[in-house]
Amino acid sequence: MQLEGHSAIVTGGASGLGAATARQLARRGARVVLADVQDDAGRTLAAEIGGQFVHCDVTSEPDVLAAVNAAQALAPLRVAVSCAGIAPASRTLGKQGPHPLDLFRRVVEVNLIGSFNVARLAAAVMAQQPALVDGERGVVINTASVAAFEGQIGQVAYAASKAGIAGMTLPLARDLARDGIRVVTIAPGIFATPMLLGMPEEVQVALGQMVPFPQRLGRPEEYAALVESIVANPMLNGEVIRLDGAIRMQPK
Repeated sequence: MQLEGHSAIVTGGASGLGAATARQLARRGARVVLADVQDDAGRTLAAEIGGQFVHCDVTSEPDVLAAVNAAQALAPLRVAVSCAGIAPASRTLGKQGPHPLDLFRRVVEVNLIGSFNVARLAAAVMAQQPALVDGERGVVINTASVAAFEGQIGQVAYAASKAGIAGMTLPLARDLARDGIRVVTIAPGIFATPMLLGMPEEVQVALGQMVPFPQRLGRPEEYAALVESIVANPMLNGEVIRLDGAIRMQPK
């Protein structure tokens, strides 16, 4: 699929993986809507790439509809990338007692339900687009994590939410096949996102050394490059792709 003349929505687009993806898609000619709760950063980046910012809580149907409609108003919506997510840490049973149920529920709501909310609403618009080569109408790209498969101590809520994203990939692709919409999930390893960059440098170095090769943190631009490849390759569908330098996470 060619991006020129089409629009894309990127949730969590104001920073980290989402910001790199928004830049990459814009460089390839897409009209990009950044959907995020970080208003200042989102507006600044949107102005930089010639896109549009929409304040968006991915758990809100009206917010996501506003973002999807904004993208469609710019150009036919063909791509939706979900990067919005949260990653609080809490053990199932910690020093303060059992894992707070509200925290678990919130992580699942933002990461898993939020991703599905974006997928379903974006797909509804994509399905109305004129068919391209092979009948393709759009691509939905979700973001899981290697934690979906090797969740560490304190990651039970995060791992569950990301495993849900991985698990819904194939059913989504099957559901949307008749509409010519592909669904692919990326499962990143340890990437240099704002959350990790806020850690001490020695911690960042130690985390990077856990990666077999290349022995460093992943770069958001590498995630964005994979997004571009997925959009371009029509046979990538219904798959969860690990982007992790061959890391397999230890318990902690």
